Amino acid sequence: MVGGLDKYYQIAKCFRDEDLRADRQPEFTQLDIEMSFISEEEIISFNESLIKKIWKEVLNIDFDNAFPRMSWQAAMDNYGTDRPDTRYQMLLKDLGEVLGDIGFNIFTKAIKSGGSIKSITVKGGNLSISNVRIKPGGDIFQVAQDAGAGGLAFIRVKGDELETIGAIKNNLNEEHIADILRITEAQDGDLILLGAGDKQIVNQSLDRVRQYIAKDLNLIDKSKWNFLWVTDFPMFERNEEENRYEALHHPFCSPKNIKSKDPENLQKEIEDSTANAYDLVLNGLELGGGSLRIHEANLQREVLKTVGLTAKEINEKFGFLIEALEMGAPPHGGIAFGLDRITMLIIGADSIRETIAFPKNQQAKCLLTNAPSNVSESQLKELDIEITIDE
Repeated sequence: MVGGLDKYYQIAKCFRDEDLRADRQPEFTQLDIEMSFISEEEIISFNESLIKKIWKEVLNIDFDNAFPRMSWQAAMDNYGTDRPDTRYQMLLKDLGEVLGDIGFNIFTKAIKSGGSIKSITVKGGNLSISNVRIKPGGDIFQVAQDAGAGGLAFIRVKGDELETIGAIKNNLNEEHIADILRITEAQDGDLILLGAGDKQIVNQSLDRVRQYIAKDLNLIDKSKWNFLWVTDFPMFERNEEENRYEALHHPFCSPKNIKSKDPENLQKEIEDSTANAYDLVLNGLELGGGSLRIHEANLQREVLKTVGLTAKEINEKFGFLIEALEMGAPPHGGIAFGLDRITMLIIGADSIRETIAFPKNQQAKCLLTNAPSNVSESQLKELDIEITIDE
């Protein structure tokens, strides 16, 4: 963009050190699109047209209406994830105000420590899900634990009464029961599953449980193509262990509505800002994501400072970028799509391995070439790489 190329796209092979899942591989093919003098609205509109054209030409499916949009905060509040599958319900409901003070130690501790108490409602769950499955040792309980939760609490709705166990049951009065039924929208025969603790873990565990139950009970209409734009991502998330901010996407997204020129106020505005970032999600999987980029050198320095880099580190790691921006960069932005994942969804495959010529196994190894393999000392020396082992 600094060099005057106002539009470009590239189809590139990418490598990322990521955990392996059905929809992820360490090597994948990416369509990257970047444009100068472009707004977030224009990028979304342009790429929405592209996706609609692909679905029309490949599957002969028309989408007459604009894809729905949802803020990152709404996605996290209601689904526990920033790539929600909107083909079925079981939305997360916040019960912190109702259950935080009933005297149940786990709930009290969660709220006092800044955590949350949330629930999902399984319609007709009293018949379809037994206690064995949601108690320790059960498959649904294990899903929650694997996602980081200590476990699950549950409430069964039977008429106007709630059936549960332990301290929860002993501390619910009529007002509590009425509030729970109102917030969860639960009715006779429904099962309410609850998580309490750290907000991120509660969201993550209930999201996994929601997905697991939806598949188990065949609640997903596989004929639906539910596209969704997720917008207004936070610029940063807090790393409490290291007592610093981390960029939620990357530290080159432009923050929204920055007005201040004063360094002290600018820093505060950056920390509190949402980003000009957006993801396109389809049926719970991210097809692609992008952002408007920072195009001002001073603002880029301040954002890098916010994630904990010193002036020296900024110069050493990103001096080339700062220098380019100082030369005069146009406002610009773009998006990148994962072509293998798009292909996987179009052909109805269960794994991205079906759309990659030489997929890696669970150990990230290529069974054809046995890569990665050992390298010689001479190869390491040629690249100025030295292997060290910490004692």
